[in-house]
Amino acid sequence: MKYFLILFLLLGSVLCLNAQPRSEAPKGQITGTVIDAATKLPVDYATISIFRDSSKTPFNGVVTDPKGNFMISNLRPGDYRITVDFIGYQKKTINHVLINGTAANASLGTISLTPIDNQLKTVEIVGKTPVVENKIDKMVYNVANDLTSQGSSASEVLQKVPQVTVDIDGNVELQGNANIRFLINGKPSSIFGASIADALQSIPASQIKSIEVITSPGAKYDANGTGGIINIILKDSKVQGVNGSFNLSAGTRRENGSLNLNVRKGNFGANAFFNGGEQINSTTINTINNVSADPTTGNTTDLLQKGNSSFTRGGYQSGISFNWDITKKDQLTASFGYNHFENHSYGPTNQNTNIFNTITGDPVSDIQSLRNSDSRFTGKYFDYSLSYKKTFAKEGQELDVLYTSSYGNNNSTSLQQDYLNSVNPYSGTQSFNPGTDHETDISIDYTQPISKNFTLETGAKTVIEDISNTVVTDTLSSGAFVPNSNQTYGFNYNRKVYAYYLSATFSLFNNFINGKAGLRDEYTSTSADFSGVHIPGYNTVAPSIVLSHKIDETQSFKLSYSYRIQRPNYGDLDPFYNISDPHNISTGNPNLSPEIGHNYEFGYNKSFAQGANIYIAAFYRYNTNDIQSYTTHYDTLNIGGTKYPDVYLNQRANIGTETTEGVSLFGSLPVTSKLNLRTNIMFGDRITTNPGNPTVSGVTYRINLNATYEFANNLTAEVFGNYNSSQRTIQGTRPVFAFYNLALRKQFMNKKASIGLTAADPFSRYINQTSTTNGTNFEQTNLRQVPFRSFGITLSYRFGKLEFKKEKEKDDNNIDNAPADNTGGGGGK
Repeated sequence: MKYFLILFLLLGSVLCLNAQPRSEAPKGQITGTVIDAATKLPVDYATISIFRDSSKTPFNGVVTDPKGNFMISNLRPGDYRITVDFIGYQKKTINHVLINGTAANASLGTISLTPIDNQLKTVEIVGKTPVVENKIDKMVYNVANDLTSQGSSASEVLQKVPQVTVDIDGNVELQGNANIRFLINGKPSSIFGASIADALQSIPASQIKSIEVITSPGAKYDANGTGGIINIILKDSKVQGVNGSFNLSAGTRRENGSLNLNVRKGNFGANAFFNGGEQINSTTINTINNVSADPTTGNTTDLLQKGNSSFTRGGYQSGISFNWDITKKDQLTASFGYNHFENHSYGPTNQNTNIFNTITGDPVSDIQSLRNSDSRFTGKYFDYSLSYKKTFAKEGQELDVLYTSSYGNNNSTSLQQDYLNSVNPYSGTQSFNPGTDHETDISIDYTQPISKNFTLETGAKTVIEDISNTVVTDTLSSGAFVPNSNQTYGFNYNRKVYAYYLSATFSLFNNFINGKAGLRDEYTSTSADFSGVHIPGYNTVAPSIVLSHKIDETQSFKLSYSYRIQRPNYGDLDPFYNISDPHNISTGNPNLSPEIGHNYEFGYNKSFAQGANIYIAAFYRYNTNDIQSYTTHYDTLNIGGTKYPDVYLNQRANIGTETTEGVSLFGSLPVTSKLNLRTNIMFGDRITTNPGNPTVSGVTYRINLNATYEFANNLTAEVFGNYNSSQRTIQGTRPVFAFYNLALRKQFMNKKASIGLTAADPFSRYINQTSTTNGTNFEQTNLRQVPFRSFGITLSYRFGKLEFKKEKEKDDNNIDNAPADNTGGGGGK
């Protein structure tokens, strides 16, 4: 906390020093209008670059609006050079544009660009998007330039994203918080409902354009998710013509492939994709040592479980979208997607139960048994969306209407049998758990510019979610499975959320401070036919604000606050007992209350010459009614009339409060023109209070380093290493997770094709994961040896002809803009 406060004071001092009034000459501006010399029509999205007269590098630039107009403001007195450029036109240069005390504003009038007579047969885009972009309201990770993510999934890509931590099982945290709202192309999807880890593993990295990390969402976004929002943007194309790409990866641990096709002619476009992947069968070795004391008899029980679990995972996704520019101001977009994934886990576990007399140390009993388990999960998901976007004559004024519907069908089965002394069947259960999840979102958003420095946004949204779940359990009796009515049941769950928001984007004190502030109101109504459970409705008022100050062209500050909630999902609430391991049982808690979060962040961004960049952020999060997993030991647990001995029950609970404070750092350094280094570092301290228990403080840190080197002949190599520290939890410790990846990529055929080689932890067969759990009268140690080593090869190819059109794409540099698919509907986020 001391270092956290020192950091705030240092950054605040810099802000105050830069805020001191300066005595300087009035600043001016340069304006003009760009038109086509032949047609006399305005040229929108033309690039205007401004140079100091003696410089070869521009220090600022803008693009023209739909009417061809541009304005460059806040210029100090001087002699400037202006260039006007657009694909398909001859570049134009205007020298000696003067700004001084007598002519503070320079108008260049109408600038005519001459079309190039000959069609360009080949267009090579020289500029390269940086891997990480820091924007005022989010961090954007561009996956295309990430070599070690070749052949991997969204889960592996997230391991490199600033402020994000992913463990070996694919569980994701954002600034130390696991309650994250996941979106695809800015819209919710039911594929995240059953298993976020499975969903992320099913999305190939080759299908991802970028990942947006929003730690302090504005009022335009749903208030759900105390950790923030992660938005996965899939690849698409807005250029004219027919083009596409395909990617194919094969490896020792994972195989996947993807195909993208884009068609656009005039005002109509279509995008289609299909991808699939499989995690090849791997075997994890598990060792669990449970020691418990019986307060009644004084005896100590030592339960040792050692076995292995074979695991496979696979799935595929497909989708198609249509975009129709009805007029220049009316756009209609429709999309449909189908997703399928499944996993299978099976294996034997040897169990040895020893009971000792604590006083004498003599053994009371020694029981050996063998347990075989087999679990399967299958999920099928359909996503639909329809959006309408209307723009008006006034620039920035727009209306967005979005309808999305997502339908999921899940089915899980579990078979478990215990054998005593490996001779005869002793006990066994099998369960079938089919369920459905249907969510519909309807939103409308409206933006109204009031003045140059003030814009209002407002909108409303309705979310309707229906979940049904059925559990059918059979118990082994006399060598046959018979229905067990005590463990067979079903439930229906319905939740409705009605939301309205109002927010304003503004500039104060002659653009000294820019920001956005808003208020979102959400009313949640929930009903479920859980026996004896009533879930009351509740209203949430969620304020948010982000302020930024641009010191100069290379550095800026931002300060943000957002109020967030975490509604328990149906997996948290489902009272079904998972008895696949009768000694380690888990269940939901239908009496959970929503978690409340307060998120603060203070960030500083600095860019340097030659492309170096650094972003440092201090964050503070305070949660009440904090939802966490809690383990309790029972000598005997009665579930539906069946008694289970020596049980460790894991259940979600509102445990009290949690405070997380820390610092995250991202840095990018081009050491030479060929060597680039990037790093992500995060330090945090999580303080948890649980009434009736001691306060727990757990320091954690995450460090990774990425090095890329570009050889001659389009050959590039990359090394990535990551270390996630261990951390104390309310009942024990979480394990360390460390690994490194190597990658090599060769591009050929004018960079249309590439071949890549990848390796993960090539010299280690297993990653050891040791965790502990402690509670009243028990201690549990869990060692998992996870096979992580892998080798792979990837192939990719881009095809088709690109035809460029003067079309202005949506500028995403402003706060809370719609996602890259241009469907709008911020209220639907």
